[in-house]
Amino acid sequence: MAHEQFRDAKVLITGATGYTGRALTKKLAAAGARINAIARPASKTDELDGLGITWFRGDIADPALISQAAAGTEYIFHLATAFRAGEATEEDCRRIHLHPTQLMAKAVQNQPAFKRFIYTSTVGVHGHIPGEQPADEQYRFSPSDCYQQTKLETEQWLASSRDFPYTIIRPGAIIGPGEKRMLKMFRMVNRGFILMLGKGKGLFQLVHVDDLTEVMLLAAVSEQTKNEALIVANAEPLSIIEMGQIIAKALHRKARVVRLPIQPFYIAADLCEAVCTPLGLRPPLYRRRVSFYAKDRQFCTAKLHKLLNWRFQHSNESTLAEAAQWYLEHGWLHK
Repeated sequence: MAHEQFRDAKVLITGATGYTGRALTKKLAAAGARINAIARPASKTDELDGLGITWFRGDIADPALISQAAAGTEYIFHLATAFRAGEATEEDCRRIHLHPTQLMAKAVQNQPAFKRFIYTSTVGVHGHIPGEQPADEQYRFSPSDCYQQTKLETEQWLASSRDFPYTIIRPGAIIGPGEKRMLKMFRMVNRGFILMLGKGKGLFQLVHVDDLTEVMLLAAVSEQTKNEALIVANAEPLSIIEMGQIIAKALHRKARVVRLPIQPFYIAADLCEAVCTPLGLRPPLYRRRVSFYAKDRQFCTAKLHKLLNWRFQHSNESTLAEAAQWYLEHGWLHK
């Protein structure tokens, strides 16, 4: 088992306080890893208290901080991300995705104990996938915003690095109990409707946070995945309407589909960003959120199965139902 190979291993994690980062950190702590974690001074670590983590507080792009945190490390998991898409600039994204990667690689390049750098990217680097043919890891790149663009830049920098052991993970839409990014959809369904902008399907491939973190741990210790990129998502894509219908069933609700033209929402999003961004305010609507409805993303995950013999433990239906029940029990659907 991959977990056993982390016993007493020295691990550095960025993004440990994020949704996926917390799940991964807990698994590593349970396996007996010695964990260093870099976090912003304001980051809340309450959920990870008592796990024996050594925290390094400061700027993730600070060379001195990274050098100190990476000393003697065997594995690095770089999960930190600039995901607040309405606020982050291109430079914000680059200094969280690319610059720390370069600094961490430099910090461990002469450390004989170092084994693998795991970089969490996104399937968004491939952009919209038209047609019925699923894309694989070699599919052309077409990032549509600074978040995806700088994720891709980081991937390309890693691929160009010589003698540096890395694995790139490209997750699908991450979901699980307590995840917030898709919460708005669950709330809409709970109110009795499924919103669909435009005429497309809005195809997505989900991945449960538990499956995703298991793949990360397996990939970190597998020679088969060294210097490879892996798309990590359930094999079957779902449309937004199909997701809404599964959620409605889990919540014992009836939800009607409401279709609206997408172009007015793009115009409104551009106006919001033009007004709010210079003022340092978070736009109530931004293009990335509208694009959620316009992008079709369907992928072939054969490489994941081939290299790791991986089989997902959580289906699309069970994942959405579990999340819906969690939101319901914790009162999040009515906030």
